[in-house]
Amino acid sequence: MLTRKQHELVCFINDRLNDTGISPSFEEMKDALDLKSKSGVHRLISALEERQFIRRLPNRARALEILRMPERVEKKPVRAKATTPPKPANDVVEIPLHGRIAAGVPIEAFEGSTMLPVPAALLGQGEHYALEVSGDSMVEAGILDGDYALIRRTEDARDGEIVVALIEDSEATLKYFRREGAMVRLDPANRAYDPQRYAPAQVRVQGRLSGILRRYE
Repeated sequence: MLTRKQHELVCFINDRLNDTGISPSFEEMKDALDLKSKSGVHRLISALEERQFIRRLPNRARALEILRMPERVEKKPVRAKATTPPKPANDVVEIPLHGRIAAGVPIEAFEGSTMLPVPAALLGQGEHYALEVSGDSMVEAGILDGDYALIRRTEDARDGEIVVALIEDSEATLKYFRREGAMVRLDPANRAYDPQRYAPAQVRVQGRLSGILRRYE
């Protein structure tokens, strides 16, 4: 039996993994659960590990894996209407590859377009495109130089989501999106980089991170 906070945390981690494929940071977990410090998050994570609901993946920064969900959220009501079955994991679809995007200092985005074959299981609903990552400012989120970022096209973003942000209609970057008072703050996932702050009129969201495709030589 989980406590209310333990239940909230495992559900939040599960939702974020399903949404972006990337574990939330301890800061994001602290904010989501309205905790006063990250030490409370560490205690909840340890408790969930002991109860075998989650495990930490070795050699990967802040990477968590859901082993099982609490019983009351595993059981879902049967829907009367038919639903579209998921695509087989071996299905491949082609999505536009729009050049390189900076995970560091912004660079020009959408440098032409080719098609990139992607396993359908990595994509959810909606229209998608891909960008090749250039830079290391998102390494602590598991996004490396040379990865392909799979982006769901949208103009909306919630605080804490990783987005493609188009700056002054000319440069694009891959960052955490946050609102800070009257400003928009784009946060890196690398302590060597500083957050970038812009007026809302300077930034347009071009999509939200759906997944990462990595090529091994």
